[in-house]
Amino acid sequence: MKKILIIAGEASGDLHGANLVKALHEQSPDLKVYGVGSRRMREAGVTMLADASEIAVVGATEVLTHIGAIYSVYAKLKRFLREERPDLLVLIDFPDFNILTGKAAKKLGIPVLYYISPQVWAWRKGRVKTIAKLVEAILVVFPFEVELYRATGVDVRFVGHPLADVVDSPFTRDEARRQLGLRQDRRTIALLPGSRRKEVMHLFPDMLRAAKILRGRYPDLQFILPVAPTLDRKFVEGFIEKSGVPLTIVDGRVYDVLRASDAAMVTSGTATLETGLMAVPMVIVYRASRLTYWIGRMLIRVRNFGLVNIVAGRAVVPELLQNDATPERIAGELVTILADPEKHRRITEELVRVRKILGEGGASRRAAAAVIELLEKRA
Repeated sequence: MKKILIIAGEASGDLHGANLVKALHEQSPDLKVYGVGSRRMREAGVTMLADASEIAVVGATEVLTHIGAIYSVYAKLKRFLREERPDLLVLIDFPDFNILTGKAAKKLGIPVLYYISPQVWAWRKGRVKTIAKLVEAILVVFPFEVELYRATGVDVRFVGHPLADVVDSPFTRDEARRQLGLRQDRRTIALLPGSRRKEVMHLFPDMLRAAKILRGRYPDLQFILPVAPTLDRKFVEGFIEKSGVPLTIVDGRVYDVLRASDAAMVTSGTATLETGLMAVPMVIVYRASRLTYWIGRMLIRVRNFGLVNIVAGRAVVPELLQNDATPERIAGELVTILADPEKHRRITEELVRVRKILGEGGASRRAAAAVIELLEKRA
């Protein structure tokens, strides 16, 4: 029986890992899969060696405070690689930890496949050569990533973005609003403050203040928040109670929430791509610790920060970072979208174009086929 190890370090990686595992089991039912991930990978049938929450930290200061737990997971995985000798190691994004683990596997003669490249086009381009030397193949999800790796001679394939398979809602806008308990006759703003406690602490209070400003300008607006499965609902409700902003809360159902919405304020990350794939105009916001942001600005080499803008190749939606992410600026950018139907239409059309760039779906199926092909080749 063939066995593989999959490492995903964040919520988005857990989602993509789970969909990859489902596609693998459809094509090769006897395959045994071990992994590091979270709830979705566990539900997909992965035998978990550690939970992603033990290693999923963001920023230089956060890593330093969690170094012990991170090293403990790394040591456990090295021992597993040495003793169990899986036929393939699949790495999903999460570069610092995954590259280190990939090097340990390579030393043991275990082949490595990278699925969803780290964002080497944004910073640390030297990693392109590092990854190329490490892997048997790399499966990329943005078409412009192919050229970055092709020059190294590595087997690189564009499989499409896996979110294109899952980002959708079965409802019309009116149906979604009815399902979520929203008024049909009111314009709706979604608040997506992130999936980590620190993101919520940094940004959610200012999103709520922005909502209060918007409500003063447009009394007919209604607001809705889909609580990420990684967050405690009571933790989120505490911020809402302090703000006094009337806001509908739902557990998950982010795509139904976006279907119901006219616009959104979104923390930078995978959620911006999900919102873009649902063609909802948005304002992207982000704030990190001063040290983390300062290091990032020194290293990052892209004009735009939000994924939808990077894929589009220009600023389709506004981005507010650090000190610019104030309630007044967030509200102001949304006012320009809400007050100008033509601008709203143009942004929506640009976001539809972004979806076309990312492919028509089937990424998980193509990635699974590449994994099985590599396993058969090695055999």
